Amino acid sequence: MKLKHILICIGLLACPLLKAQSQPDSEQAYIATVTKRSDKILAELQIADSVKYKRVREIMVKQYSDLNKLQESEEQTEQKRAELHKHYVSQLASQLTPAQVEKIKDGMTYGVLPVTYKAYTDMIPTLKDEEKSQIMSWLTEAREQAMDGGSSEEKHKVFGKYKGRINNYLSGRGYNIQEERKNWEARMKAFKSNGR
Repeated sequence: MKLKHILICIGLLACPLLKAQSQPDSEQAYIATVTKRSDKILAELQIADSVKYKRVREIMVKQYSDLNKLQESEEQTEQKRAELHKHYVSQLASQLTPAQVEKIKDGMTYGVLPVTYKAYTDMIPTLKDEEKSQIMSWLTEAREQAMDGGSSEEKHKVFGKYKGRINNYLSGRGYNIQEERKNWEARMKAFKSNGR
């Protein structure tokens, strides 16, 4: 009876320890995941200086981790998110060229900005310069917000909202988006069937 009682007590004492061990494990797993993600994004930059590479990767991993903690906290506010964003971008800018910072921003948002911008300009070849500029401006704004999203779904949702705004803007400028898309698809089909 005493032995059983002792084993139960040991078991109960071990439970909080196991719980305490599992939390750092999940945090370590998250850090490993975002480190791998950061490496993948940084590969595009071809940074030869290994010290600089590690420094930039550290900045990126910390940002992912800070955003994750903010996501999980009760006090998640737009102001805190904005402060994190501003600090992160200024840290990247202190280490990298503006073009490299752009690549990191695109990498963190799955390259949606360049792909979407190219899609609009390919779909509507008659876009005027000010229309292209407006599309780029909104997509850039979307990317800045999407960078702080906690999941891929959240990031894509931000771009979806801005694509809706762009479509409304273009419709208001006299473009028939459905017609333009249909023509674009036909052009792409013809392009592929010509073996290009």
